[in-house]
Amino acid sequence: MRLPEPTPLIPRTFNFGDVLNELSKMGKFEEFLTIVNSKYYYYDKWKYRAQEWGISPKKLWGTVKAHRRISNKRLTVGGLSALEFLIGSPSKIQQYLHEFDLNLGGSLQGEMIIPAEDKDRYLISSLMEEAIASSQLEGAATTRKIAKQMLQSNRKPQNHAEQMIVNNYNAMQWIVKNRSTPITLPNIKHLHAVLTKSTLADTGEEGEFRKDDDVKVVDVQTGAAIYTPPKAVDIDQLMAAFCDFANDKEKIDFFLHPITKGIILHFLIGYIHPFVDGNGRTARTIFYWYLLKHGYWLIEFMSVSRIILSSKAQYSRAYLHTEQDENDLTYFVHYNLRCIHLALEDLKRYIKRKSEEKQSAMNMLRSTSLNERQIILVQEVMRVPTTYFTVKQVEIKFGISNQTARNDLNGLVTEGFFEERRLRNKSQYLPVKNFTKKITG
Repeated sequence: MRLPEPTPLIPRTFNFGDVLNELSKMGKFEEFLTIVNSKYYYYDKWKYRAQEWGISPKKLWGTVKAHRRISNKRLTVGGLSALEFLIGSPSKIQQYLHEFDLNLGGSLQGEMIIPAEDKDRYLISSLMEEAIASSQLEGAATTRKIAKQMLQSNRKPQNHAEQMIVNNYNAMQWIVKNRSTPITLPNIKHLHAVLTKSTLADTGEEGEFRKDDDVKVVDVQTGAAIYTPPKAVDIDQLMAAFCDFANDKEKIDFFLHPITKGIILHFLIGYIHPFVDGNGRTARTIFYWYLLKHGYWLIEFMSVSRIILSSKAQYSRAYLHTEQDENDLTYFVHYNLRCIHLALEDLKRYIKRKSEEKQSAMNMLRSTSLNERQIILVQEVMRVPTTYFTVKQVEIKFGISNQTARNDLNGLVTEGFFEERRLRNKSQYLPVKNFTKKITG
């Protein structure tokens, strides 16, 4: 990925009033105010707009920066100069946060999105999706289909990529169970150890901060270094400040929305880069952990990493724009809020489709004695006729006991929908040959 163009240095003595007068004479003043108040463009977009308007890019950028200096807040984590940032709240950010406050934390809105009786099943599926996408972001070379089949069947990972995904799934399960646990140095190291188990060249680096400075963030396409993190000797102090910030022990002289703060924690792990490898996966997992700790429970049903995976270049640019423009976190916050918004919309569409499919199957099978889990299994075969199940798959899929899963499958055999076949001392349950005729009657 090409590095963003550096932003021009604007002297403190810059007179932006002259530029505002110039924009007014050109009839662009209102358009400028609308953009600067609602968007958060990096210099490259303002440079293009300046060329379109016939004005000096540096002068226009200077006016943008002057406007931001008035409204942006300065955030210092732990009183450390190495962790000084800017943060703004343009109207689009406020709009996203309002939407999430209405949907992600309240029990009423949440219940309207996810039916209570389906929560366990959707949670298992979403944790798998997040584990797969987060690992693929870090180079896990496997398909979503193969990865999900592995997790659903509890198959042992067969290569490095699959081990990454299993680790990520175990880490996501850990934070769901330990959402109230403080974000401490030992817990962060434990989380990293879970995420990197059997995937690092040196197993001694699992759950341990890096000991040297032989680490750079590089462009995977060109190999060029795009970021050099803080020195290893400073990591303990930086991460201690990170934990105080994450556990809300620091007093900030302005309101910082919890979701914004969760995104900042995500950024800080990438910025400090405390581990030799696995920083990205650790950062995204801690983001989930922080939001769950603060009552935004619906986030556990959403795969934000899947949205990031589809816009990897924008993800990298959000980091770089922040680092190259005075550590202005607003770029990174805005990008991640948009990803959360898209993940929420994906969830709503997914739930709507699944509910419609479930209702259709229930109407078709209303004369049977099948329970809801059995109807869902039948529904999956209707959608993909080559589907088959094992007891372990059904156990994991629904979060039920081994015996309940076995009873469900044997019940489908008794009803004449499935047949049982033995393969290497294990039972597989497949649809009968006249399955479609059996369903339609």
